[in-house]
Amino acid sequence: MDYPVNTPAQLKAVLRALRRSRDLSQMQVGELLGVNQKRIARIEAAPGVTGFDQIARLVSALGGRLVVQDLSHADSKPSPAKPSKGAW
Repeated sequence: MDYPVNTPAQLKAVLRALRRSRDLSQMQVGELLGVNQKRIARIEAAPGVTGFDQIARLVSALGGRLVVQDLSHADSKPSPAKPSKGAW
């Protein structure tokens, strides 16, 4: 199953769901990656400030993979993103 991710909040939910779908605790995932449970908790809580390498390793350890999709060649293009508050 694919999980489109466009924001850190979505990534947060996907990482937790992926881990839980494998019936793994944060401690068990930490053991797979050679880090402690607190590090896994921090990654899940704030993936937006976590390095790509750690996210990629975590996703891989959970049996997933990261894919970058070029939407410019998709059948339907997404609507342009609204500028954030204070943007030019």
